[in-house]
Amino acid sequence: MFGLGPTELIIIAVIILLIFGAKRIPEIGKGLGGAIKEFKKVKEELSPTEKQVETGKKDEEKEKKTPTLEAKVADKVLEQVPGVKKVMDVKKKADKIKEIIS
Repeated sequence: MFGLGPTELIIIAVIILLIFGAKRIPEIGKGLGGAIKEFKKVKEELSPTEKQVETGKKDEEKEKKTPTLEAKVADKVLEQVPGVKKVMDVKKKADKIKEIIS
């Protein structure tokens, strides 16, 4: 595994345990697992299925209806981080004011 032996892995594990503590390691693992699961889910949603490849028209229609990867990630961030939505609203209002002034 990347040229690391068991001794090096044990040393790295001990250092991580000392830095984060025993209580935080399960939380970190749960967060990483959730993030990986979410990325796999988005990847599956964006990859074309066999039926969609056979019928090009259905694929084009779905592309028009489904949002892009960036839009999905932005929506997830807006849902999960409390202050981001307020900041985005303020930014939109500031942009409108700049348009009116110009």
